[in-house]
Amino acid sequence: MIPLLIAVQFMTTVPVRLPYLPSREQNALSMLFYPVIGLLIGGVLWLMASFIHLPIMLLSCLIVVAWVGLTGGLHLDGLADTADAWVGGFGDRERTLAIMKDPNAGAMGVIAIVLCLMLKWASVYGLLMLDDEYDVSFVWLMIPMLGRLGVLVLFATTPYVRQQGLGSALQDVPKFLLWLVVVGFGVMLGVLSWQLAVVMLGVWVVMLSWLRWRFVGRLGGITGDTVGASIEMVEVAMLVSVVAVLYGGWMA
Repeated sequence: MIPLLIAVQFMTTVPVRLPYLPSREQNALSMLFYPVIGLLIGGVLWLMASFIHLPIMLLSCLIVVAWVGLTGGLHLDGLADTADAWVGGFGDRERTLAIMKDPNAGAMGVIAIVLCLMLKWASVYGLLMLDDEYDVSFVWLMIPMLGRLGVLVLFATTPYVRQQGLGSALQDVPKFLLWLVVVGFGVMLGVLSWQLAVVMLGVWVVMLSWLRWRFVGRLGGITGDTVGASIEMVEVAMLVSVVAVLYGGWMA
């Protein structure tokens, strides 16, 4: 269970103490549990959406606050660093990587976080509004899970460019194990209606393909910051798409 505990400790703010210093192999295997972390986060969001009775605007704010709080803003930090580096790097690989290592947030990073949270809040508000008309219970679970499942796809298909970075050990996971977990969790989309499953899977594949293309084109691979950015961007894209599908009446 050590890899699972490592995943909980790294990907959430849940207080977990490891009984001993984990090995490099255990750190690597913890990535296989990232989708589980997504389901746990989604479960909290679903419980809040289902059992807290407050004005929808206030509840949607609280859900987004919980979403950020459960992750400690880890992925938002990656999004901010990536946005700063992408704009400030002027297309240069080394300059982009150097900016990513700067702990200070620039204007583009702040803008990226604001836009991300704004879209998340508006989408959560939309889901709550549509909850009486459609059953979106599993949507709360699937979106955080798929956001983290995308990390496995990126590591299975893309080089990690920082050999001493936090994600360097994650390269040690056998590719067949990564794909086995991806397929295993991917079939969970079957709990959704076929329309939502097709839309979410399509958006997930398109976003990951586009992000990977951009990361490889600029950096030659991925970093911890770009992986965090991918989680936020994939989640937002799926949230907006689901609300658009439901609001557009395509489920009728």
